[in-house]
Formats: sequence, structure tokens, C-alpha cells
Amino acid sequence: MVLRMILKSELNAKNKITAIGVIAVPVLRNSFGIINLRLEEIRKIDRKTRKVLTMYKMHEPKADIDRLYVKRKGGGRGLLQTAVTHKAETINIAEYFNTKYTEDQFLNIVKNHESNQPNMNSTIKVAAKVAEELTQSNENSDIKRKAYNTYKQN
Repeated sequence: MVLRMILKSELNAKNKITAIGVIAVPVLRNSFGIINLRLEEIRKIDRKTRKVLTMYKMHEPKADIDRLYVKRKGGGRGLLQTAVTHKAETINIAEYFNTKYTEDQFLNIVKNHESNQPNMNSTIKVAAKVAEELTQSNENSDIKRKAYNTYKQN
């Protein structure tokens, strides 16, 4: 609903993408710690967003999807990817729980409740998994970079 209102407005393309990032994405971001969404549901939200952008002629159907999510300075549109936003928000919530729970009794209760949840429903456990994935992808990119530099020197 919010997305359609933004796209119906008379803003230029840059300001529409900025408005989506400022108005629509925080609505999703606030729900990530409360509503347990699976990865497929998050991807479905991304697909729906691209579909609506296409309907309002903000995105060509055959255009490169990745370009939507590249920063404007890098030649893209600057749209925030829902899956990346979900991962970042999950890590932020877990980090908050881990640093502030000793100070507040209510956060301590929430953390205890979270620790008793199954892996798929626990924000803290999902955040640990996401952080591990990010660490592994960073290590893989470092290995690729070192291999490229070695190749380039020869």
C-alpha cells in the first residue's frame, strides 16, 4: 500500500527510490524481530516489490535485477534489498540482547524466552547463523582476492 502511494506520486525516479528506502523499508524493518519470516517469504517480498516497480514503469521487465540494489554512486538505483535488511536487523536485535540484557530485567526475560525457542524462531540463533555465513563469505572473498593478486603478479 505504501509502495503504491510512493510510486503514484509525482516524484522523480531518484526521489521515489529514496522514499521507498525512508518510508516503506522501515515498516518491514520494524516487523523483522517480531514476525518470524522464512527466507522464501522475504524473497517473495522482493519479487513483489520488483513487480510493482515494473507495473509503475520504474523498472523494465528485462532489465538487470542486481542493478536495482547497487548504490547510485555505483551506477545502480540504490534500492535496499529485503533479505540484506532482514539479516542486518536480525544481527542488530541479537547484538542488543547480548549487550543490554544484564541491565534490564525485561530484556533478560525476553532473552531467556528467546533461548528456549527452536532454531527457526529464535532471533539470537538466526543472527548467529547469519553472522557465520557473513564471516565465511568474507573469508572466501579474501581467498579469491589473494589468489587474484598472486595471479596478477605472475
